[in-house]
Amino acid sequence: MFKAIYLSKDNDTFKADLRDLDDAALEANTPGADVTVDIDFSTINYKDGLALTNKSPVVRKWPMVPGIDCAGTVVASSSPGWAAGDKVVLNGWGVGETAWGGLAQRGRFRSEWLVRVPAPLSTRDTMAIGTAGYTAMLACMAIQDAGVNEGEVLVTGASGGVGSFAVAILARRGYRVVASTGKLQEANYLQQLGAAEVIDRAPLSAAGKPLQKERWAAVVDSVGSHTLANACAQTRYGGVVAACGLAQGMDLPLTVAPFILRGVRLVGIDSVMCPVERRIEAWQRLAEDVDRSRLDTITQGIALADSFDAARKILTGAVRGRLVVDVNR
Repeated sequence: MFKAIYLSKDNDTFKADLRDLDDAALEANTPGADVTVDIDFSTINYKDGLALTNKSPVVRKWPMVPGIDCAGTVVASSSPGWAAGDKVVLNGWGVGETAWGGLAQRGRFRSEWLVRVPAPLSTRDTMAIGTAGYTAMLACMAIQDAGVNEGEVLVTGASGGVGSFAVAILARRGYRVVASTGKLQEANYLQQLGAAEVIDRAPLSAAGKPLQKERWAAVVDSVGSHTLANACAQTRYGGVVAACGLAQGMDLPLTVAPFILRGVRLVGIDSVMCPVERRIEAWQRLAEDVDRSRLDTITQGIALADSFDAARKILTGAVRGRLVVDVNR
């Protein structure tokens, strides 16, 4: 038996609880999975908050064990690529949405979804980084792939999980990072991560002109809507904007002006279905670039039973950085 967060829906009645499950239930609900993992840690991301509270139709198959990422140790495998004792990390691929996910003490997953935990990271380190840090790294890689290797970079939603890691990664790589946040009381935290300047999100959040004064060499945006539109309008000639979130909204009220008059590039960052080769590269770079001594600054540890309260808090913006779930607490 193992403990898991269990979501169920009967007509319009939604239920979320912590319950004991057995391996037979796990196997019956994970068709096609060929690797069994004893999970050490998972996390609470914004998408997990939506799933656990049923605020948005994130879950598309019932019943569901939520959790869009996890890390642990392989205990059984019918795949030649994995053996008992291997340390693995999993992000995306629809887990917690269409396949049982990581907010549990045990999981069964498809072998091609897994990435080996790169040295010197531990399984806890990978979840302190989690989908947020992995997504931030994909955005930073997109900026460098576009040839922007220096200059002033804007990070929106900077006090959140993706934003926190983007600030830290970009600062470590030598960019001048400007952190935009609605929590100016977190300025000291963001400066500790490497932000050269912290600004109020309010001006970026409001409707703005189609083309504005050039400032940013690049942008990492996890907010969307007017914030993303203004970021594009303020990006310098030939700059790149990496879009990876929609905290403000899914709409994008902008014009083509930044793209056809300044050659600005808008790059979408998808962490869910990202090819495995790109994932491996991202995790290797995270192992090299992330200062492990700072992970405790960015993260808060909680028990599996605390996931419900954490889900509500993350949706109201009451969480700074990352929430790491010790599923065995």
